[in-house]
Parts: sequence; structure tokens; C-alpha cells
Amino acid sequence: MYFVTGTDTDCGKTFISAALLNRAKESGVHTLGLKPIASGCEITEHGLRNSDALSLMAESTIELDYIAVNPVSFEPAIAPHIAASQIGIDISPESILKRLNAVLESRDTSELCIIEGAGGWRLPLGEGRYLSEVVKLLSVPVILVVGVKLGCLNHAVLTQEAIKADGLEIAGWVANIVDGDTSCLEENLDSLQSLMSAPCLGVVPHLQDLSVETAASYLSVDSLI
Repeated sequence: MYFVTGTDTDCGKTFISAALLNRAKESGVHTLGLKPIASGCEITEHGLRNSDALSLMAESTIELDYIAVNPVSFEPAIAPHIAASQIGIDISPESILKRLNAVLESRDTSELCIIEGAGGWRLPLGEGRYLSEVVKLLSVPVILVVGVKLGCLNHAVLTQEAIKADGLEIAGWVANIVDGDTSCLEENLDSLQSLMSAPCLGVVPHLQDLSVETAASYLSVDSLI
């Protein structure tokens, strides 16, 4: 089981999480993707639905009800702690973990379980609490998605330092080139290789079609399963 976080909100966490699940699935591995908390959900006849959670479900071989995959959802595309305060919902780390427990306790049928976060490592949950505390309670390794663009080196190093400061292991990182016009791209990738202490699980180029299957071809999950 792994927790996927990113250097910022638009680094491609869901895209890479889905691609990792797809890569494992195509190798015959049982997969499960979870999205504990999500904002920017759409109102449907079945209730609130989040596109990120649906993407993970599409690449999971373990079929669960939507509420099990995404137990905390908000319609406004705003910070979850603000959305929660507007409607009076408790999203403390303990409450999120409690919602996940039933799924986590039955995950013995999955060989690769990925829990995707929201925002970056220090996503606020209100009252001075952070989503990173949920990961500490779970005590699971972290996969870091680096959105390669101007400023990514700083974001990557700071996030790596924060994860390590929380006493957690970084199982690997993925370079996701979100800006195809990034200056000195190869030099930036070389810098990331030297600055990151964990193994690189792959470099996903800037893709026009955002195909999960194509992205999966650039990734390795051998060390994760």
C-alpha cells in the first residue's frame, strides 16, 4: 500500500496514480485505487462524483462502491477544509482514517493499493491539522509525483524534506512533464535525479492525449509489488 502525493495541485497525481495502477493491472496484479478526500465534485443522480476518484476506479481490479473509494467529497472546487467548514463536516485525520478503515482492513485481495492525496503534502484539514497526518497514522510509504515545470526543483526538494521529517519512507518518485516547453528540460531532469534520494519510477513526457495507457508505458512498478 502506498500514498501518492505531489509537488503541487496540478502536478498530475491522479494521472500518474491511474497509470501506475494500469501498469500493475496489465502485469496481472490486483489493484485498488482510493481517493479519501476530494473537492470539485459533480452532482449526479447517484450523488457527488469526483473525476479523480472515477479515474482510479477505472484502473482498479477490485470493485468497490463509490463511497468506499471517495468517502469525503465536496462540490466546490476549493480547499477541502474551507468546504468542510461551510457545511460542518469533520475532516480531522482521525475521521478520514476511520472512513478508510473498513476498506483498508479488507484490502488483502489487492496486491497494489494506491491512496491518492489531494493538493500537496501539507494539505490543510483545519484547526492546524494536515492530510499528511493521515499518512503518518497509516505508516505507509509515499510516492512523490513531481510536476516538471519552472520551479519544480524547489518544490520537489521541499516536499521530500517534509515527508522525511514526518518519519516516512519515499518509495519512489515520478517525473511528470506538465510543461512541454520547460527550459533546459534535460538539465532539470538530471538535477532531479541527483536531488531525490528515492528511486525514479519513470519519466512521463508531455502527452497531448493524456492517455493513461501511454503514460503507463513509461513507468515501472516492479519495486512496488
